[in-house]
Amino acid sequence: MKMNQAWKKQGINIRPGTVITGKWHRKRYVIKRRLGRGAVGTVYLCEQNGRYAALKISENAASMTVEVNVLKSLGKVQGNRLGPSLLDVDDWEVSADAKYAFYVMEYLDGKPLQAFIKRHGQEWVGAFMLQLLGDLEHLHKAGWVFGDFKPENLIVVPSPPKVRWIDVGGTTKIGRSIKEYTEFYDRGYWGMGSRRAEPSYDLFALAMIFLTIYYPTRFEKGPNPKATLFKKLNNVQQLHIYRHCLKKALLGHYQSSAQMRKEILEAIHNAKTNAKTARRHTGTRSAAPPSNRSTWKEGGGIMLLAIVFYLSSLLLPY
Repeated sequence: MKMNQAWKKQGINIRPGTVITGKWHRKRYVIKRRLGRGAVGTVYLCEQNGRYAALKISENAASMTVEVNVLKSLGKVQGNRLGPSLLDVDDWEVSADAKYAFYVMEYLDGKPLQAFIKRHGQEWVGAFMLQLLGDLEHLHKAGWVFGDFKPENLIVVPSPPKVRWIDVGGTTKIGRSIKEYTEFYDRGYWGMGSRRAEPSYDLFALAMIFLTIYYPTRFEKGPNPKATLFKKLNNVQQLHIYRHCLKKALLGHYQSSAQMRKEILEAIHNAKTNAKTARRHTGTRSAAPPSNRSTWKEGGGIMLLAIVFYLSSLLLPY
């Protein structure tokens, strides 16, 4: 992860069992274990009155205030839970010379995107792509860009399966310079655009997220980064349905998430229609060429999942 500002990487180590009591609200949080550490602070799993939550703590009060404001702003996006719910904001005063800022948010227990798709099937790729594009459209309309958009900041929660955002530290106001990014998902690193906060920046990262599902160890950009990306994309048969749309996202040809989402839906619909036509002509599904069977099956499966889980969102105007 890189940042446009020279912010120090925070390293606050708190032992499990430690009780953090807020200076102002006097709420008590029992630390269970560390969940992660980033450029601004450290996140811990904690318990408060028998309920689990995620507590982020840092010495950098100014940066924490920025993140709190982002979470508050996302919470105002009507009808959509884009980020984790903000539960508390306070300070932890250890001594006269040691005070830390912290905030407490909803703890989202789920599976990483790649692990979920590997276990439950490729049909979920299209369904999650549609969902994330819808969420990004709401975020962009609220005046923000996710910025540090990557698999590590996403988690799939059950009942029904849905992708949720677990770290909004890189979220940036539209029009400003991206304040926090990870090179592999950054179009500037690939020479495919600027680091200006605009919808197309997130859409490039979205394409990279789904590409890296099939390249978990990532890959080097080589002497011709654009050619490298297109070659890697062309080699993934599971992304055949979305290949044209993902290339447009990598090239920055979409002006909005809604535009890309519309074309993804059209691609899925066309795959479904082509599958029906081919079956009519052959008279039997088994007569289909092996290379096309998985594509046909996926097109039907994706459409079914999209209808079942996201029908209401498809009817909402963007």
